[in-house]
Amino acid sequence: MRALALSVLAFLFGLIFSGGCNVEQLEKLAAEVAQHQQNQQAGSTAGDSGGALAAPSGDTIRIASYNIQVFGQSKMDKPDVMQVLTEIVRKFDLVAVQELRSKEQDVIPRFLQMINANGGNYDAIVGPRLGRTSSKEQYVFIYDKNRIAIEPSSVYTINDPSDLLHREPLVATFRAIGGDQSRTPFRFTLINMHTDPDETDEELDALGEVYQLVRYSGNEDDVILLGDLNVSYKKLGALGQIPGITYTVADEATNTLRKSSYDNLVFLAADTQEFTGRAAVYDTQKEFGLTLDQAMDVSDHLPVWGEFSAYESGPSAVASGAGAPVR
Repeated sequence: MRALALSVLAFLFGLIFSGGCNVEQLEKLAAEVAQHQQNQQAGSTAGDSGGALAAPSGDTIRIASYNIQVFGQSKMDKPDVMQVLTEIVRKFDLVAVQELRSKEQDVIPRFLQMINANGGNYDAIVGPRLGRTSSKEQYVFIYDKNRIAIEPSSVYTINDPSDLLHREPLVATFRAIGGDQSRTPFRFTLINMHTDPDETDEELDALGEVYQLVRYSGNEDDVILLGDLNVSYKKLGALGQIPGITYTVADEATNTLRKSSYDNLVFLAADTQEFTGRAAVYDTQKEFGLTLDQAMDVSDHLPVWGEFSAYESGPSAVASGAGAPVR
Protein backbone atom coordinates (compact mmCIF):
# COMPACT_ATOMS: atom_id res chain seq x y z
CA MET A 1 0.00 0.00 0.00
CA ARG A 2 1.10 3.56 -0.67
CA ALA A 3 1.56 5.90 2.26
CA LEU A 4 1.02 9.62 2.79
CA ALA A 5 2.90 11.43 5.51
CA LEU A 6 0.94 13.38 8.12
CA SER A 7 2.99 16.18 9.68
CA VAL A 8 2.03 18.87 12.17
CA LEU A 9 1.83 21.38 9.32
CA ALA A 10 -1.62 22.36 8.05
CA PHE A 11 -2.61 23.13 4.48
CA LEU A 12 -4.07 26.47 3.49
CA PHE A 13 -6.61 25.58 0.92
CA GLY A 14 -9.03 26.77 -1.79
CA LEU A 15 -11.38 25.37 -4.36
CA ILE A 16 -10.44 25.08 -8.03
CA PHE A 17 -13.32 24.59 -10.41
CA SER A 18 -13.21 23.80 -14.11
CA GLY A 19 -15.87 23.49 -16.81
CA GLY A 20 -19.09 25.41 -17.41
CA CYS A 21 -22.78 24.87 -16.84
CA ASN A 22 -26.08 26.24 -18.06
CA VAL A 23 -28.76 28.10 -16.10
CA GLU A 24 -30.69 24.93 -15.28
CA GLN A 25 -27.57 23.29 -13.88
CA LEU A 26 -26.74 26.39 -11.86
CA GLU A 27 -30.22 26.41 -10.33
CA LYS A 28 -29.89 22.72 -9.45
CA LEU A 29 -26.47 23.21 -7.89
CA ALA A 30 -27.67 26.22 -5.92
CA ALA A 31 -30.57 24.21 -4.54
CA GLU A 32 -28.28 21.36 -3.52
CA VAL A 33 -25.81 23.67 -1.77
CA ALA A 34 -28.69 25.44 -0.02
CA GLN A 35 -29.94 22.10 1.26
CA HIS A 36 -26.52 21.31 2.71
CA GLN A 37 -26.35 24.69 4.41
CA GLN A 38 -29.84 24.25 5.82
CA ASN A 39 -28.93 20.83 7.24
CA GLN A 40 -25.81 22.22 8.88
CA GLN A 41 -27.34 25.40 10.29
CA ALA A 42 -30.52 23.76 11.54
CA GLY A 43 -28.65 20.85 13.08
CA SER A 44 -31.11 18.36 11.62
CA THR A 45 -30.48 14.94 10.13
CA ALA A 46 -31.91 14.28 6.71
CA GLY A 47 -33.55 10.96 6.02
CA ASP A 48 -36.26 8.67 7.25
CA SER A 49 -37.30 8.44 10.87
CA GLY A 50 -35.45 5.64 12.60
CA GLY A 51 -33.26 5.05 9.56
CA ALA A 52 -35.76 2.82 7.76
CA LEU A 53 -34.66 2.13 4.20
CA ALA A 54 -36.91 2.30 1.17
CA ALA A 55 -36.24 0.18 -1.90
CA PRO A 56 -32.90 1.12 -3.48
CA SER A 57 -32.73 3.16 -6.67
CA GLY A 58 -30.39 2.35 -9.52
CA ASP A 59 -29.54 6.03 -9.77
CA THR A 60 -28.23 6.30 -6.20
CA ILE A 61 -25.81 4.51 -3.89
CA ARG A 62 -25.89 4.17 -0.13
CA ILE A 63 -22.68 4.56 1.84
CA ALA A 64 -22.67 3.57 5.51
CA SER A 65 -20.30 3.68 8.46
CA TYR A 66 -20.54 1.08 11.20
CA ASN A 67 -18.48 0.44 14.31
CA ILE A 68 -19.08 -3.29 14.86
CA GLN A 69 -17.96 -3.38 18.46
CA VAL A 70 -15.03 -5.77 19.06
CA PHE A 71 -15.69 -7.63 15.83
CA GLY A 72 -13.85 -10.93 16.12
CA GLN A 73 -14.14 -14.64 16.74
CA SER A 74 -16.51 -14.33 19.71
CA LYS A 75 -19.04 -12.38 17.68
CA MET A 76 -18.63 -14.72 14.71
CA ASP A 77 -19.66 -17.60 16.98
CA LYS A 78 -23.07 -16.01 17.67
CA PRO A 79 -25.41 -17.00 14.78
CA ASP A 80 -28.20 -14.59 15.73
CA VAL A 81 -25.79 -11.66 15.91
CA MET A 82 -24.15 -12.56 12.61
CA GLN A 83 -27.52 -12.87 10.90
CA VAL A 84 -28.35 -9.29 11.89
CA LEU A 85 -24.92 -8.01 10.80
CA THR A 86 -25.24 -9.84 7.49
CA GLU A 87 -28.63 -8.30 6.75
CA ILE A 88 -27.41 -4.84 7.73
CA VAL A 89 -24.50 -4.93 5.28
CA ARG A 90 -26.78 -6.12 2.46
CA LYS A 91 -28.86 -2.95 2.84
CA PHE A 92 -25.95 -0.78 1.67
CA ASP A 93 -23.72 -0.56 -1.37
CA LEU A 94 -20.64 0.19 0.72
CA VAL A 95 -19.96 -0.06 4.45
CA ALA A 96 -16.92 1.39 6.20
CA VAL A 97 -16.35 -0.82 9.24
CA GLN A 98 -14.43 0.11 12.36
CA GLU A 99 -13.19 -2.04 15.23
CA LEU A 100 -12.33 -5.33 13.54
CA ARG A 101 -10.38 -6.82 16.43
CA SER A 102 -8.98 -10.29 15.82
CA LYS A 103 -5.49 -11.73 15.47
CA GLU A 104 -6.90 -14.35 13.11
CA GLN A 105 -7.42 -12.98 9.63
CA ASP A 106 -10.35 -15.20 8.64
CA VAL A 107 -13.12 -13.05 10.16
CA ILE A 108 -13.84 -10.93 7.09
CA PRO A 109 -13.56 -13.82 4.56
CA ARG A 110 -16.06 -15.80 6.65
CA PHE A 111 -18.30 -12.74 7.00
CA LEU A 112 -18.26 -12.26 3.23
CA GLN A 113 -19.35 -15.87 2.75
CA MET A 114 -22.38 -15.17 4.95
CA ILE A 115 -23.20 -11.93 3.14
CA ASN A 116 -22.92 -13.58 -0.29
CA ALA A 117 -24.73 -16.80 0.67
CA ASN A 118 -27.89 -15.77 -1.19
CA GLY A 119 -26.19 -14.72 -4.40
CA GLY A 120 -24.57 -11.49 -3.27
CA ASN A 121 -21.36 -10.18 -4.78
CA TYR A 122 -19.69 -8.30 -1.94
CA ASP A 123 -15.95 -7.96 -1.48
CA ALA A 124 -13.78 -6.25 1.12
CA ILE A 125 -10.61 -4.26 1.64
CA VAL A 126 -8.98 -4.84 5.03
CA GLY A 127 -6.40 -2.47 6.46
CA PRO A 128 -3.43 -3.34 8.67
CA ARG A 129 -3.70 -3.98 12.40
CA LEU A 130 -3.28 -0.65 14.20
CA GLY A 131 -3.00 0.68 17.73
CA ARG A 132 -0.52 1.69 20.39
CA THR A 133 -1.40 -1.17 22.72
CA SER A 134 -1.66 -4.93 22.33
CA SER A 135 -5.34 -4.45 21.45
CA LYS A 136 -5.07 -3.83 17.71
CA GLU A 137 -7.90 -2.83 15.37
CA GLN A 138 -8.40 -2.91 11.62
CA TYR A 139 -10.48 -0.82 9.26
CA VAL A 140 -12.56 -2.52 6.57
CA PHE A 141 -14.41 -1.41 3.45
CA ILE A 142 -17.13 -3.89 2.42
CA TYR A 143 -18.72 -3.12 -0.95
CA ASP A 144 -21.15 -4.60 -3.47
CA LYS A 145 -19.17 -5.34 -6.63
CA ASN A 146 -22.37 -5.07 -8.66
CA ARG A 147 -22.68 -1.40 -7.67
CA ILE A 148 -19.22 -0.26 -6.61
CA ALA A 149 -15.71 -0.68 -8.04
CA ILE A 150 -12.49 0.16 -6.26
CA GLU A 151 -9.89 2.20 -8.09
CA PRO A 152 -6.70 0.18 -8.62
CA SER A 153 -3.78 1.15 -6.38
CA SER A 154 -5.90 3.71 -4.50
CA VAL A 155 -5.77 2.06 -1.07
CA TYR A 156 -3.37 3.32 1.57
CA THR A 157 -3.02 4.03 5.27
CA ILE A 158 -2.06 7.53 6.39
CA ASN A 159 1.54 7.53 7.58
CA ASP A 160 1.72 9.35 10.92
CA PRO A 161 5.41 9.79 11.90
CA SER A 162 4.50 12.23 14.68
CA ASP A 163 2.09 9.69 16.20
CA LEU A 164 -0.81 12.12 16.30
CA LEU A 165 -3.40 9.38 15.80
CA HIS A 166 -3.87 6.10 17.63
CA ARG A 167 -5.27 4.38 14.54
CA GLU A 168 -4.26 6.02 11.28
CA PRO A 169 -7.13 6.23 8.75
CA LEU A 170 -7.56 3.83 5.86
CA VAL A 171 -8.13 5.62 2.54
CA ALA A 172 -9.52 4.24 -0.72
CA THR A 173 -11.13 5.57 -3.89
CA PHE A 174 -14.24 4.01 -5.42
CA ARG A 175 -16.65 4.64 -8.27
CA ALA A 176 -20.28 3.71 -8.85
CA ILE A 177 -20.91 1.19 -11.64
CA GLY A 178 -23.78 -0.55 -13.38
CA GLY A 179 -25.89 2.49 -14.19
CA ASP A 180 -26.49 4.61 -17.26
CA GLN A 181 -23.37 4.15 -19.37
CA SER A 182 -23.88 7.52 -21.05
CA ARG A 183 -23.34 9.36 -17.75
CA THR A 184 -20.14 9.86 -15.76
CA PRO A 185 -20.13 7.59 -12.69
CA PHE A 186 -19.70 9.09 -9.23
CA ARG A 187 -16.07 8.74 -8.16
CA PHE A 188 -15.22 9.36 -4.51
CA THR A 189 -12.54 8.86 -1.87
CA LEU A 190 -13.35 7.56 1.62
CA ILE A 191 -11.34 8.12 4.79
CA ASN A 192 -12.23 5.44 7.36
CA MET A 193 -11.49 6.61 10.92
CA HIS A 194 -11.95 5.57 14.56
CA THR A 195 -10.71 8.21 16.98
CA ASP A 196 -9.39 7.45 20.43
CA PRO A 197 -12.03 8.52 22.99
CA ASP A 198 -9.38 9.90 25.35
CA GLU A 199 -7.78 12.18 22.75
CA THR A 200 -10.63 13.29 20.52
CA ASP A 201 -9.70 16.98 20.55
CA GLU A 202 -6.15 16.32 19.39
CA GLU A 203 -7.19 13.74 16.84
CA LEU A 204 -10.02 15.81 15.34
CA ASP A 205 -7.57 18.67 14.86
CA ALA A 206 -5.18 16.29 13.11
CA LEU A 207 -8.05 14.99 10.98
CA GLY A 208 -8.60 18.48 9.63
CA GLU A 209 -5.15 18.22 8.10
CA VAL A 210 -5.69 14.62 7.03
CA TYR A 211 -8.82 15.61 5.14
CA GLN A 212 -7.06 18.36 3.21
CA LEU A 213 -3.98 16.22 2.63
CA VAL A 214 -6.07 13.46 1.07
CA ARG A 215 -8.11 15.93 -0.95
CA TYR A 216 -5.11 17.70 -2.44
CA SER A 217 -3.03 14.58 -2.96
CA GLY A 218 -5.54 12.33 -4.67
CA ASN A 219 -6.84 14.39 -7.62
CA GLU A 220 -10.38 13.87 -6.32
CA ASP A 221 -12.69 16.52 -4.89
CA ASP A 222 -15.32 14.12 -3.53
CA VAL A 223 -13.69 13.17 -0.23
CA ILE A 224 -15.85 11.73 2.56
CA LEU A 225 -14.43 11.14 6.03
CA LEU A 226 -16.60 8.65 7.88
CA GLY A 227 -16.38 6.57 11.00
CA ASP A 228 -16.61 6.56 14.77
CA LEU A 229 -15.37 10.01 15.71
CA ASN A 230 -16.38 9.73 19.38
CA VAL A 231 -17.80 13.27 19.27
CA SER A 232 -20.92 14.98 17.98
CA TYR A 233 -20.97 17.30 14.98
CA LYS A 234 -20.53 20.25 17.36
CA LYS A 235 -17.05 19.14 18.43
CA LEU A 236 -15.27 18.33 15.18
CA GLY A 237 -12.34 20.62 15.96
CA ALA A 238 -10.20 21.70 13.00
CA LEU A 239 -12.07 19.22 10.80
CA GLY A 240 -15.35 21.00 11.48
CA GLN A 241 -13.78 24.41 10.86
CA ILE A 242 -12.92 23.69 7.23
CA PRO A 243 -15.05 26.19 5.24
CA GLY A 244 -18.06 24.46 3.70
CA ILE A 245 -17.73 21.23 5.67
CA THR A 246 -20.99 19.44 6.41
CA TYR A 247 -22.14 16.16 7.95
CA THR A 248 -25.03 13.73 7.73
CA VAL A 249 -25.74 13.31 11.47
CA ALA A 250 -26.57 16.28 13.67
CA ASP A 251 -28.81 16.12 16.73
CA GLU A 252 -29.33 12.37 16.81
CA ALA A 253 -27.71 9.67 18.93
CA THR A 254 -25.73 7.01 17.10
CA ASN A 255 -25.00 4.63 19.94
CA THR A 256 -27.35 1.74 20.66
CA LEU A 257 -28.34 3.21 24.03
CA ARG A 258 -29.44 6.34 22.08
CA LYS A 259 -27.61 8.67 24.46
CA SER A 260 -24.60 9.91 22.46
CA SER A 261 -23.71 10.93 18.91
CA TYR A 262 -20.37 9.50 17.84
CA ASP A 263 -20.59 8.40 14.20
CA ASN A 264 -20.83 10.52 11.08
CA LEU A 265 -20.12 11.12 7.41
CA VAL A 266 -18.26 14.40 6.85
CA PHE A 267 -17.57 16.09 3.51
CA LEU A 268 -17.47 19.42 1.67
CA ALA A 269 -20.99 20.34 0.57
CA ALA A 270 -19.94 22.37 -2.47
CA ASP A 271 -17.67 19.60 -3.73
CA THR A 272 -19.83 16.55 -3.09
CA GLN A 273 -23.03 17.75 -4.71
CA GLU A 274 -23.87 14.11 -5.38
CA PHE A 275 -25.29 13.92 -1.84
CA THR A 276 -29.06 13.64 -2.25
CA GLY A 277 -29.87 15.01 1.21
CA ARG A 278 -31.09 11.61 2.42
CA ALA A 279 -29.22 10.23 5.42
CA ALA A 280 -30.07 8.68 8.76
CA VAL A 281 -29.08 6.58 11.71
CA TYR A 282 -30.21 2.99 11.15
CA ASP A 283 -32.02 1.83 14.30
CA THR A 284 -30.93 -1.79 14.57
CA GLN A 285 -33.08 -2.53 17.60
CA LYS A 286 -36.25 -1.17 16.01
CA GLU A 287 -35.71 -2.57 12.51
CA PHE A 288 -35.01 -6.12 13.70
CA GLY A 289 -37.39 -6.13 16.67
CA LEU A 290 -34.61 -6.76 19.17
CA THR A 291 -34.49 -6.24 22.89
CA LEU A 292 -31.91 -3.74 24.08
CA ASP A 293 -29.66 -6.55 25.28
CA GLN A 294 -29.90 -8.27 21.91
CA ALA A 295 -29.11 -5.03 20.10
CA MET A 296 -26.11 -4.45 22.37
CA ASP A 297 -24.84 -7.93 21.49
CA VAL A 298 -24.74 -6.81 17.86
CA SER A 299 -22.87 -3.59 18.64
CA ASP A 300 -22.92 -0.62 20.98
CA HIS A 301 -23.05 1.57 17.86
CA LEU A 302 -25.68 1.97 15.14
CA PRO A 303 -24.92 2.25 11.42
CA VAL A 304 -25.10 5.74 9.93
CA TRP A 305 -25.60 6.21 6.21
CA GLY A 306 -25.91 8.73 3.42
CA GLU A 307 -27.33 8.49 -0.08
CA PHE A 308 -25.45 9.80 -3.11
CA SER A 309 -26.14 10.05 -6.81
CA ALA A 310 -24.51 7.26 -8.79
CA TYR A 311 -23.43 9.92 -11.29
CA GLU A 312 -21.19 12.95 -11.11
CA SER A 313 -23.18 16.13 -10.44
CA GLY A 314 -22.40 19.53 -11.90
CA PRO A 315 -19.05 20.76 -13.15
CA SER A 316 -15.99 18.78 -12.16
CA ALA A 317 -14.17 20.37 -9.25
CA VAL A 318 -11.05 18.26 -9.05
CA ALA A 319 -8.80 19.51 -6.28
CA SER A 320 -5.23 20.30 -7.18
CA GLY A 321 -2.25 20.15 -4.89
CA ALA A 322 -0.09 22.22 -7.20
CA GLY A 323 1.26 25.19 -5.34
CA ALA A 324 -0.80 24.47 -2.24
CA PRO A 325 0.92 26.53 0.50
CA VAL A 326 1.69 25.12 3.92
CA ARG A 327 2.48 26.73 7.21
